[in-house]
Amino acid sequence: MFENSKKVESSSNPSEYDEPNPSEAGSANAPLTRPPGVHRVCLPPRQTSVQKLRRRLLEIFFPDDPLHRFKDQTWFRRLVTGLQCSFPILKWAPHYSFKLLKCDVVSGVTIASLAIPQGISYAKLANLPPIIGLYSSFVPPLIYSLLGSSHHLAVGPVSIASLVMGTMLSEAVSYTEEHALYLKLAFTSTFFAGLFQASLGFLRLGFIIDFLSKATLVGFMAGAAIIVSLQQLKGLLGIVHFTSKMQIIPVLSSVFNHRNEWSWQTIVIGVSFLVLLLTTRHISSRRPRLFWISAAAPLTSVILSTILVVCLKSKLHDIQTIGQLPKGLNPPSAHMLLFTGGHLALTIKTGFTTGVLSLTEGIAVGRTFAALKNYQVNGNKEMVAIGLMNIAGSCSSCYVTTGSFSRSAVNYNAGAQSGVSNIIMAGAVLITLLFLMPLFHYTPNLILAAIIITAAVGLIDYEAAYKLWKVDKLDFVACLCSFFGVLFISVALGLAIAVGISVFKILLNVTRPNTVWLGNIPGTQIYQNRNRYTQAVRVPSFLILGIEAPIYFANSTYLQERILRWIREEEQWLASNDICELRCVILDMTAVTAIDTSGLDMISELRKMLDKRSLKLVLANPVGSVMEKLHKSNVLELFHFEGLYLTVGEAVSDISSSWKDQA
Repeated sequence: MFENSKKVESSSNPSEYDEPNPSEAGSANAPLTRPPGVHRVCLPPRQTSVQKLRRRLLEIFFPDDPLHRFKDQTWFRRLVTGLQCSFPILKWAPHYSFKLLKCDVVSGVTIASLAIPQGISYAKLANLPPIIGLYSSFVPPLIYSLLGSSHHLAVGPVSIASLVMGTMLSEAVSYTEEHALYLKLAFTSTFFAGLFQASLGFLRLGFIIDFLSKATLVGFMAGAAIIVSLQQLKGLLGIVHFTSKMQIIPVLSSVFNHRNEWSWQTIVIGVSFLVLLLTTRHISSRRPRLFWISAAAPLTSVILSTILVVCLKSKLHDIQTIGQLPKGLNPPSAHMLLFTGGHLALTIKTGFTTGVLSLTEGIAVGRTFAALKNYQVNGNKEMVAIGLMNIAGSCSSCYVTTGSFSRSAVNYNAGAQSGVSNIIMAGAVLITLLFLMPLFHYTPNLILAAIIITAAVGLIDYEAAYKLWKVDKLDFVACLCSFFGVLFISVALGLAIAVGISVFKILLNVTRPNTVWLGNIPGTQIYQNRNRYTQAVRVPSFLILGIEAPIYFANSTYLQERILRWIREEEQWLASNDICELRCVILDMTAVTAIDTSGLDMISELRKMLDKRSLKLVLANPVGSVMEKLHKSNVLELFHFEGLYLTVGEAVSDISSSWKDQA
C-alpha cells in the first residue's frame, strides 16, 4: 500500500487503491512506496447499488430532509407534527395573541383596499367578468391562510397570469360571442393549473420551475408589462373597437386607426388619475413608511371617479362604465369544468403555462419577505398550498390566483404578522360582495385601465436588466430575447422562448465546459488560473489543466479535443522559445463532480494517445464518485504508480523528484 499520512473521503474501513508491483509500474527503478508527504488517494466506502440509489434519490427529492422533525418522537407528537406540517396554521395559532391580531387587521384592511380594485381590473385583463376578480379575492385567500407557510404573501389575481390566460384562450374562443364557453375554459384552465402546481409539490418536483431563470423572467415580465399597458389604452382613450391581439404592432395600429373613437373626456380624466396613481406609487417607493398612500390610492381613485361620473352623468355621456355587478357569494362552478371535447388540449396548455408563471411569482415573493423576517418558506408546501387553492377556486367561480408582489409588499409594510391578514382581506371582500356591489355600477373603465397600468409599471425592472448587462452578457441576451419575443411574437411564445433560452444556456455550459491553464504561485504549493493570477508561473516540463465541470457524453469529445489543443499550443510555444520539452500533463479533477462511461473512455483514450507521444498523464484529486468509477472500469490500471495524486503540488514535487533520481 501507499504510505498514508492523510485519508481522503475515508470512513471507518475505507476502500483503498492498491499499488501495483514494480513490474506493473512500468519501471524497474520505481519506488515501492511514495515518499513521505505524498498522500494516498482513497476510494470511497463500499456501498451496494441499492444504497447508492437510495442516497441519490434522497438528495434529489428530499434535500431538506423533511422527516427529521419526526425522529425520536412519540406517536402522539408525530401526529401533531404531521398535522402542523400539513396545516401550518396549527403551528402558529396556539401562540396567536390580540396584539398580533391588531397588526393583521390593519394590514388586512389595507390590502383589501388594493385587492378590490385590482381584482376587478385584472379580471377584465383576462377577458372575464369583473365580478370573477372579486370572487378570486375571496375563496383563495381563505384556503391559503390554512395551508400556506408565508406570513406576508397576499393572495389574489395577478396581472401576468391574467394576461396570459386571456391571450391564450381568446386566440381560440371569442369571449364576446361565446361568453359561456370562454368562462368554462377559464375555470377548467384554473383547475389544471392547480392540479399541476399541487402535483409538483406532492412529488417534490419543484426544481422544474427553476428552468425559468431570473434573466428570462426579467425580460418576460417587462415585455408583458408593456403589452398590458398598451392594451389598457382602449379604456384610457375610450376606444370601443379594439384589437384582441397581444403583439405591439397590432395594438399600436389599432390605437391610431381608431382615432375617431378617442374621447377627450375619457383621456383627461383617465390621464389625471393615472398621474395620481403613479405619483402615490413613487412616494411610497421612496418612503416605505408612507406605504398606505399607494395602498389606498386605487380604491380612493375608484370612489372619486365613480362620484365624478354620477355627478356629471349628463355631461360625461361618452365615458364607459362597468355596469351592473351581481351581489352574493361565489356561485359553485364545478359543473362548468370541461374534461372532454376539442378544447381540452387548450385548457391543459393554458393551465400549465399560467400555473408555472403564478407558481414562480408566488414562491419568489414568499421567499423574498421570509428572508426579510428571518423565517423559512418551504417551496414544496407552497406549491401544494397554491395548487389546492386554485383547484378549490376553479370549483367556486375563481380563476388563477397566486401571491402578488405589490399586495404582499403592502401587507409587509402594513405590519402583517400571519396569514390572518388574508382572512381579514377575504372578510372585507365578502362585505363588498354582499352589500356594496351596486356602488360599482357607475365605476368608469378608465380607472381600471389606470390601475392596471400603474401595477404593470412595477414589473419593468430596468435596474435588474442593467445588472445583467454588467455581470453576465449571456444572461442579458436571454433577457432581451424573451423581452422581444413577448413584444413582437406573442406572450405564450415569448414564455416558450424564455424557457428555451434557459435550457440552451444549461446545455451550453454542459457541452462546452471551461478548462483553465494552471500555474504555480511562487513560494507556495498553490496552483491557480494563469489568466486570473498574473503572478502564477509556468512549471517547466509540466502542463497543468483544470477541468471545471463534470465529464459526460455531451462534453467528452470536446474536452479531449480541447486538452489536445492545449498540449499542441504548449509544445509549439516551448519549441519557438527553445525551452525544455513537455513531459507531463496534469489534470486537476477537483471540480469534476461526476463522470460517465463516455468520460471514462475519453480518459482512457487520452492516456493511450499521450503514452504514444512519450507524455505522462496524471490525475490530481479525483472526487469519490469519479475515483470509484475509474476503479470499476479498470481505467486506474493504465495510470500505474505515478498516475494519481491528492494535490497538484504533490504531483509536481513527486514527479520532479523521480525525474531527478532517474537522471
